Amino acid sequence: MTVTEEDWLALENAPLTASGRSTRRIHAGSPHDIFISVAHPSRRRMLFLQTDAFAAEGIVRSLGRLPQTAGLELALTAVSRQQYELQVVLTADDLREVFTPLVTDIAEAAKDKLSSLEALVAVVNRFDHWQNLLRSIGREGLGAEARRGLFGELLVLRDLLLGAVSPHTAVESWVGPTSADQDFQLSGTAVEVKTTSAKATGTVRIASERQLDDTGLTAMALALVVVDERRGGLGQSLNGIVDEIRDLLASSSARRALDGLLVRAGYLPVHRDVYDEPRYTLRDLRFWRVTGSFPRIVESALPEGVSNCVYDVQLSGLDDLRLTQAEVKDLIREKND
Repeated sequence: MTVTEEDWLALENAPLTASGRSTRRIHAGSPHDIFISVAHPSRRRMLFLQTDAFAAEGIVRSLGRLPQTAGLELALTAVSRQQYELQVVLTADDLREVFTPLVTDIAEAAKDKLSSLEALVAVVNRFDHWQNLLRSIGREGLGAEARRGLFGELLVLRDLLLGAVSPHTAVESWVGPTSADQDFQLSGTAVEVKTTSAKATGTVRIASERQLDDTGLTAMALALVVVDERRGGLGQSLNGIVDEIRDLLASSSARRALDGLLVRAGYLPVHRDVYDEPRYTLRDLRFWRVTGSFPRIVESALPEGVSNCVYDVQLSGLDDLRLTQAEVKDLIREKND
């Protein structure tokens, strides 16, 4: 379930309960009691997970102190001797647009856990992830490399995925912001995207032994986006490609999904004014089929005790594995009709 602004507005206008807040249970099929809530009269928004004293004591023993960050509060509150709430509370209005995808993500992480303690740990871990994301972005927004990489993924979304599958499927396939192994994952197919502004494009950096691992897939492609990057000029800004993709999505649910993924990628509305520059001009877009003869390191081939591999792949000599954009679209359509 994706929490929306309309869900919050409905709670703000709902009748008060005895607790002085309006609440709505989400993920009805979950064994855990997960709620979104608005406190009155402050209209403070929160997500909370109801739990028992045993699980609450377990999270305190394992973590000691709950993580905190500016604008967001994580609190464990006793409702009674046997009932507790783990609350994620929005305390700064400038993070309202971040809070909605944050709540969706945290609830999704907790809903299928087997025990109450595991669900609480999932909430804390995802809160910690968002805390680190917000800290890494800083006041000036995403750094140069992150902006460039996001532009490249959005370009592939626009030029490849939106031309191969339905808009909703295309947006859902963009899993790069969720820390997935590849940037785009569909039924049986994955696409990993690398973006560079370097003049020499003979190598690409692979971030892990799972990034080019096609285990369980019928097709995987590596995309290299080469851009010219400069301030001013006739290229397209990060804001420009975001707005263009939004305009291509007729479905409001697809637009909401895109907005949530953009936030998870670090593209926050509060920083929008800094993303009019630089501008990017596409110089080249190349694709390779990642298959048996493609040079790579995969998890199953690692010696025991070796992990977290970062390595470079030489792209020269891989002409026999080159794919056209049309061929990649056909691979995607073949598995996702």
